[in-house]
Amino acid sequence: MCELTNKDCEVIAAAQKAIQQNYDEINYNHTVGAAVRCGNGKIYVGVNVYSLHGACAEQVAIGTAITNGEREFKTIVAIRGKDGEEIIPPCGNCRQILHDYMPECEVILSVNGKNQKVRATELLPFSYSVED
Repeated sequence: MCELTNKDCEVIAAAQKAIQQNYDEINYNHTVGAAVRCGNGKIYVGVNVYSLHGACAEQVAIGTAITNGEREFKTIVAIRGKDGEEIIPPCGNCRQILHDYMPECEVILSVNGKNQKVRATELLPFSYSVED
């Protein structure tokens, strides 16, 4: 695990801003914000879209980055709560997407109350791969 850098703090702040601006405390449709920093330094954000088959905030942020032509991903984080106070790990489905689209990307997590980074591939041991 790696220590966080100033660039990592910028990614966290972008995710916090995304959820603070979009938090839905009436229907709870938007409760998580995410941000992904790409190889060129640009940061893309997303919020979760809740429904029976909704999309996680990480998926929305990744989709936005890809739509804008990005293919190199450096860091991603997901934040939950009205004030963006809680860093959360990706769900199982997001872990598979991270493995497929950005296996070397660093994922910011809170581990025992300390913010740290791990490679996306570390989050899904024995993962399914098209090459297998």
